[in-house]
Amino acid sequence: MKLSRRDFMATTGVAAAALTGLFYGKVNSSEQASVTLSDSAAQPLGEPHKNYLPVVTPNGRTLPYKVVEGVKIFHLIAEEINHEFAPGLKAQCWSYNGSVHGPTIEAVQGDRVRIYVTNKLPAATTVHWHGLIVPSGMDGVSGLSQDPIPPGETYVYEFSLQQHGTFMYHSHHDSMTQQALGLTGLFIIHPRTPVGPKVDRDFAILLHEWKIAPDTTRPNPLEMIDFNVLTMNGKVYPATEPLVIRQGQRVRIRFGNLSTQDHHPIHFHGIEFQVTAEDGMSIPVDQQRRGNTVLVSVGQTRDIEFEANYPGDWIFHCHMLHHMMNQMGHKIPNMIGVNDKSFEKKTQAILPAYMTMGQTGMDAMMAMDMPQNTISMIAQKGPSGKNIDLGGMANILKVRPDITSYEDPGWYQPPKGTQARSASAEERQRDGIKN
Repeated sequence: MKLSRRDFMATTGVAAAALTGLFYGKVNSSEQASVTLSDSAAQPLGEPHKNYLPVVTPNGRTLPYKVVEGVKIFHLIAEEINHEFAPGLKAQCWSYNGSVHGPTIEAVQGDRVRIYVTNKLPAATTVHWHGLIVPSGMDGVSGLSQDPIPPGETYVYEFSLQQHGTFMYHSHHDSMTQQALGLTGLFIIHPRTPVGPKVDRDFAILLHEWKIAPDTTRPNPLEMIDFNVLTMNGKVYPATEPLVIRQGQRVRIRFGNLSTQDHHPIHFHGIEFQVTAEDGMSIPVDQQRRGNTVLVSVGQTRDIEFEANYPGDWIFHCHMLHHMMNQMGHKIPNMIGVNDKSFEKKTQAILPAYMTMGQTGMDAMMAMDMPQNTISMIAQKGPSGKNIDLGGMANILKVRPDITSYEDPGWYQPPKGTQARSASAEERQRDGIKN
């Protein structure tokens, strides 16, 4: 049967409208918020360990859920807490479910989710599902796609998960203030059908930055350039939990960055990886980049995968060097090379603990008394009792052969002949090295 142009357009228009109805559901003119995706009934809900390997969020946790009539039910509670970044440094932050950052939401592509959000903050708020394709009315933009959630009230979001990958969630009401105070979290969606090689360990890390002046107890959300607390999952090294891996395992690490201003080049020691996904989208194998440093820009996510072939304690950290320091001030005068011993000696007669700051660098300052609610720039001693030159946005991969538990195995002991040491006079003479 032949169709005229008008008949063809009418027929395809009806078909398109039908498909749109299947995708979005019916629009109730008196209840716009009821516009939801409605295609999940055809697929069973994904289950942990059965359909996917659960993600590990170091220093964090996964948000629990229950199932009601084929829908996964989650509950987020926005509230103020006294958050500990590391022993010695706490601040009044805004959280989801009592943790900074919020618990990881984890589900499977095709799942239908219903997420209740209760606001216990002194200000209105919303939640935006960063990177997820959802109905416009579920996008969480205050004043545009929804009214803000008033203090004391509970709103509900509902949609089906069309994508898979690493995503995030955060407030989108007074975003500068609320995200800077901690209203952020990770949203992991596993593929319905496995993609790529199977991994043995799957970690998720959210990067963030804060300005907490010494002797204060609240982050400053108005800061634009001088951030002095740089975190992974809300913690600074040495409070970051190490990632314990059995030698030979295939590992995925998912990074998200909801810092206020800064991008973070995360550099790894002891491994080479492939960047396998960007912003929740898998990268074809023939386009994946190999490297040892991955740039995670503001608002972006990156997945990397690697084989943990080499045993040891391997650090990974932001290579913006001030980001590896705790409460580093950027307005300290440069004292490198200044000979101030006479002044220091006279001052110590009055103030015995006085130390001129940074004549040979920052390492000697680690023993100084610190102001209240302030932590040392470098705050952990290594296996030999010496300071580990590390702080802030940093952590450690602990790769061990034949382990049966993922508990912290302690410090790695290098086999004899595999550790840097002091060169003997005989060695130097043998090889023609003159001091």
